[in-house]
Amino acid sequence: MKSFNYTINDELGLHARPAGLFVKEAKKYQSKITLTKEGKTVSATQLMMIMGLGVKKGAEVTITVEGPDEEEAYAAMVTFFRENL
Repeated sequence: MKSFNYTINDELGLHARPAGLFVKEAKKYQSKITLTKEGKTVSATQLMMIMGLGVKKGAEVTITVEGPDEEEAYAAMVTFFRENL
């Protein structure tokens, strides 16, 4: 299992467009990917659950990756967050 913390820099937070892209990216991997904010954890493949977290600019989230392709998925998630959020 690998995880990292990330502080959202996007002015609008984790809104619909980047959340949709995040779900699409997460679905590429067999590993289970989760997003945690303030103790609430949701699957990275469930768009409505992610939107329900209400992640705003400045919020810190934790992304956790666990599974057979976790090294590749972890690297992809780190890159995704740095480039999009």
